[in-house]
Amino acid sequence: MQAQMLAPAAVLVVWTLVMCFWMAGVRLPALKKAGIDLGTRPGGRGQDLEGVLDPKANWPAHNYAHLVEQPTVFYPAVVILAVMGAGGVDVGLAWAYVALRILHSIWQATVNKVPVRFLLFITSTLVLVALALRAVMVTLLADPSALPA
Repeated sequence: MQAQMLAPAAVLVVWTLVMCFWMAGVRLPALKKAGIDLGTRPGGRGQDLEGVLDPKANWPAHNYAHLVEQPTVFYPAVVILAVMGAGGVDVGLAWAYVALRILHSIWQATVNKVPVRFLLFITSTLVLVALALRAVMVTLLADPSALPA
């Protein structure tokens, strides 16, 4: 069950990279359209582009930032469960989290209406809470004699 538990994490890693390229594919043309020459400007941060670029050009960047925030809790929970022996429920929760995060990404990067985005976010967060609690349960309640030496 270890590989099945790690597969959702691997997919979320790939999805995060997809959003990175999506962000670049939207932002670079928007920078050019706004007349911003990256070769002549000193370094800055993505937040510096708020109010400078069309808001839609920033949406994929906002989502990319989200994918490198909360999922940092998802990855260790998945690894803990994989190491300790994940069950089918754990694998299902992990896939549910990844599916919800992908839907959240697509919604935020395209439509970005807050009520739906918030529903996707809070639902994925509740799934993550369940995964985190499962990780705590399998570690705190583990029978040391049943673990590999």
